[in-house]
Amino acid sequence: MPSITRALRTALLGSVLSALCVMGASAACVGAGTVTADALRLRSEANTESSILATATLGDTVVVLEEAEDNWYKVDYLSIEGYMSGEYLDIAPQADVAIGYGVVQTDGATLNVRTGPSTDCELVTVLYPGTVVTINGVDNGWYKISHGGATGYVSSDYMVTCKDSAGSRGDDTVTAASASLGVQVVEYAKQFLGRPYVWGGNGPNSFDCSGFTKYVYAHFGYTLNRTASAQLSNGVSVSRSELQPGDLVFFYNGRVSTPVSHVGIYVGDGQFIHASTNTYAVQYDSLYSNHYNNTYVYARRIF
Repeated sequence: MPSITRALRTALLGSVLSALCVMGASAACVGAGTVTADALRLRSEANTESSILATATLGDTVVVLEEAEDNWYKVDYLSIEGYMSGEYLDIAPQADVAIGYGVVQTDGATLNVRTGPSTDCELVTVLYPGTVVTINGVDNGWYKISHGGATGYVSSDYMVTCKDSAGSRGDDTVTAASASLGVQVVEYAKQFLGRPYVWGGNGPNSFDCSGFTKYVYAHFGYTLNRTASAQLSNGVSVSRSELQPGDLVFFYNGRVSTPVSHVGIYVGDGQFIHASTNTYAVQYDSLYSNHYNNTYVYARRIF
């Protein structure tokens, strides 16, 4: 009996230690995922109830970091880490895809660049901590990279993606993640330029002003109220000096009893996109034009 008890204890201890090792392991790249849906949300947790960090579109590539639960995966998209449903990802352990930039993260040691995805392959060169490289693919836990005229493979354990050649991460702050989603909102809205304004239009062939904002945001998983005035209760208030791409901008012409009479989506550089009642089409306008500068009243940030 004592020997059996000791054996059980040893087995249990081994299981616990194995679990702890897995839990403590860093999330290295395990492959690349291609988005197979028109829009796929990157969420803060592995469920549909958590907050949306960004939205990928059909054909976009994500770095798959690890498998989560219930067919969800922890991924890196636009250098923002979050979770995506595996139902809409085509995942492969090896793929030659343009991922962007990566920055070396070691504890002061150099990182070996090899001719292939294995420690048995020949050494090409070494990279120092903080070095930014271009990532051209993934191969079973290794990144295919290029830097300074050299190409090769590095272990993904010692590299994280970054959004630019300066090594900046997309998820450094909540603001950065919000800004990233705002840019996506604007890019999506641009495809409707020239669509006609029709009062009561809900899209996609025609819009009124609030129908346009509601339709665009619905693509990213956000449900806005239907009218411009009702959309004042969506999101949070931001000042004009704090405007970011994707923010809703509101106007009041003084001719209606409601708090606002018009709404659009801020693009950046003082411009906004909206379903215009002046030209009866979706178009850009400037917040600093006489009309819109004088009638601007509020702004709201949805995410």
